[in-house]
Amino acid sequence: MATSKNDTGIFKKVLVEFIGQEDPLLAMLEWTAQQMMQIEAEGIVGAQKGEHCKERKTYFSGRRVRRMDTRLGTVYLFIPKLRKGGYIPFFISERKRSEQALIGLISEAFINGVSTRKIERLAKRLGIENISASQVSEINKGLSEQVEEFRSRPLETEYPFLWIDALYEKVRVDGRVISIALMLAYGINREGKREILAIEPMFDESEASWREFFRKLKNRGVQKIWLCVSDAHMGIQNALKKEWIGTSWQRCKVHFMRNILARIPHRDKKRFAEQLKQIWLQPDKCSALSIATMIIHEYEKRFSEAIKCLEDGLEDSLQFYEFPQIDKRKISSTNVVERIIREIRRRSRVIGVFPNRESYVRLTTCYLIEYSEDWINERSYIKHDNIITALETRDSLLAEGAVC
Repeated sequence: MATSKNDTGIFKKVLVEFIGQEDPLLAMLEWTAQQMMQIEAEGIVGAQKGEHCKERKTYFSGRRVRRMDTRLGTVYLFIPKLRKGGYIPFFISERKRSEQALIGLISEAFINGVSTRKIERLAKRLGIENISASQVSEINKGLSEQVEEFRSRPLETEYPFLWIDALYEKVRVDGRVISIALMLAYGINREGKREILAIEPMFDESEASWREFFRKLKNRGVQKIWLCVSDAHMGIQNALKKEWIGTSWQRCKVHFMRNILARIPHRDKKRFAEQLKQIWLQPDKCSALSIATMIIHEYEKRFSEAIKCLEDGLEDSLQFYEFPQIDKRKISSTNVVERIIREIRRRSRVIGVFPNRESYVRLTTCYLIEYSEDWINERSYIKHDNIITALETRDSLLAEGAVC
């Protein structure tokens, strides 16, 4: 490709500036990386910064600093942030955030003398054999800042749908190994996009713990939730009633079915389960109640304990029918958040026992941040138009006092 004399002059001028640097090659690499990021980000935005353009898709929203280690040395990149949609430079080959957290966790285990053979094998695969306390501190410092920023970021005022659950792992505390709960809130905003709203460590799942968990959501800006989906833990139920007045509670249909089937003799489980699941497959709430009534009348004498369990929890398990425009498979159970928890457990299984609570929170949050970044560029989990229509329909039904 032909190059004009003007372009050659500019290029020479830039090279002269690099020659005057302490490390010319490293300075050249940093400048080139910065220019490539700017060009790539402008292509995503559809315009240059400050430019008025009809083709613009979003806007620049500051920058974030990210370290990149290369064979020439370490450079600090100022990566453009976009108002809508994420941006990660195509050329970054630095370890993923979760891998850094895993390295930091393993390093802490070594330093505290609590590593296992399993962790030692993993450490060698990651190239960790000897590491100092100062190196561990450097690894974890940047991660801890990102984790804290994510866990304390401001939230939107309204989330139509919220799922909550808890993840348990073994953690070493004051020389003892105990089980610690990590409470997780996963929500859908009015745009239909998925978000991890909160990650909070607690020593138990008491009502007081869940109330504190909900208060922190409020302090970060959440004012309204339409439907909260969870299992039937009494701490969650009591905390929800007191902290989110006006919010409907959807009892997870999967957990509910398990609770009922636990009271059915083994030889009858399969046949009874086939009938039972028909309740939640009906097109509307009235039909679901009709099927439930038939089952109750047929089995109330034969399986009295199971039928009592069904009667006591039936109404709470049918709240998703108040939102007929939304795919009931998505809002009738906690499957969506349990998939995330299973994936976290799969990835953290190699740890065994976490050396301290901080490493537990840091590693889990890093995984969740990566999932959140992936969701930014995905299609809406629930269509925005369906959410708006569902909320408007529910408001009108509540105003009319409609019942089945």
